[in-house]
Amino acid sequence: MPFKDVLLFLHPTFGVLGLVAAVWVLVEALNASEANQRRIQIASIVVAVMFAATWFLAGWFYTVYYHSGDQALIAKGPAPWAHNFFMETKEHLFFAPLVLAFFLPIVARLKLWLNRPARNMVLVVTALIALQGLAIEGAGAIINWGAKAALSQMVQNTTVPAAQKVTN
Repeated sequence: MPFKDVLLFLHPTFGVLGLVAAVWVLVEALNASEANQRRIQIASIVVAVMFAATWFLAGWFYTVYYHSGDQALIAKGPAPWAHNFFMETKEHLFFAPLVLAFFLPIVARLKLWLNRPARNMVLVVTALIALQGLAIEGAGAIINWGAKAALSQMVQNTTVPAAQKVTN
């Protein structure tokens, strides 16, 4: 498997794992107690690590592979808006859950079962991470579809004339 494909699979995988960990923190914080405080702290660190890994891998993929080829492919395909809207949005939106993921372990170390404002902050931050993460994953799926549609169109444009010659 080419390294490009490895990056393409790993960056959303780490993103989903970070999203799932954020939901884990949310559920634990809803039932915050002294008994689950350590789990909240660990899960919040997992969120930060997963989003850092996602950011690093996605940045690598975008810089080395997407920007130098896939972007032009999508732009020439039947759905250029897959890049023009969704990738452009993703490029700017991913900073928000990344910053929130880095902030989460800081606020999650507080005694959430005693500190209601801190607990509410954890609930809001994890909900925002989850919602924005889902939006970013959805945008990635649309971008992927845009690339596949462009490749499909290229194949059709190169094979249809040959097929017509055979039937004539």
